[in-house]
Amino acid sequence: MRSGLFVTIEGVEGAGKTTLIGRLAERLRRLGRETVVTREPGGVPIAEAIRSLLLDRAQTGLDPRTEALLYAAARRQHLAEKVLPALERGCVVLCDRYVDSSLAYQGYARGLGIDEVWEINRFATGGCLPDLTLCLDLDPGIGLSRIREQAGREINRLDLEDPAFHRKVREGFHLAAARFPGRIVMLDAARPPEAVEEDAWNRLALHLAQPAKQAPEKG
Repeated sequence: MRSGLFVTIEGVEGAGKTTLIGRLAERLRRLGRETVVTREPGGVPIAEAIRSLLLDRAQTGLDPRTEALLYAAARRQHLAEKVLPALERGCVVLCDRYVDSSLAYQGYARGLGIDEVWEINRFATGGCLPDLTLCLDLDPGIGLSRIREQAGREINRLDLEDPAFHRKVREGFHLAAARFPGRIVMLDAARPPEAVEEDAWNRLALHLAQPAKQAPEKG
């Protein structure tokens, strides 16, 4: 049985995912819940190595299909090595990005097709989906402005995409939410961080007392 709770945080660049995850983790730990905070791509050494390639500003020639496959490969390693073991221990896993980012970025914004990218990721994850996905919805222009204003925040390859690409990413997240309405909750990230946190926490609290779910296949 999968006795833990798998929660992913999604959204456009600069939507406030890192801030929200930190605040939710603090509240969970105050309740005595063992909590694992992680990110994609990355989270484990092999996936972090893939991340460095994917976000390298010099890699301007990366083919969209290669990009989608690299994200899926990093996701598989991260899931097998870190996420599934934590869920089996009964932890709450808070993950910055997961499958829905691939649907929005590569499936929709890159034009590869949401169904096609979903199939790649269904194979990579063995069908493992989060129990809850909180998607921070924000005008991409506001998000990119936030990034530019953050001291020490490195600008990566995706940050440099043109505004039309980032608008399509946002549209992609809305399409993913329509596809998985029982799992993905859209939150207005234009509000103050405290309001976003409270909304997110109320949604998360509904899942904390639910019974354990059957673990997905690992293969």
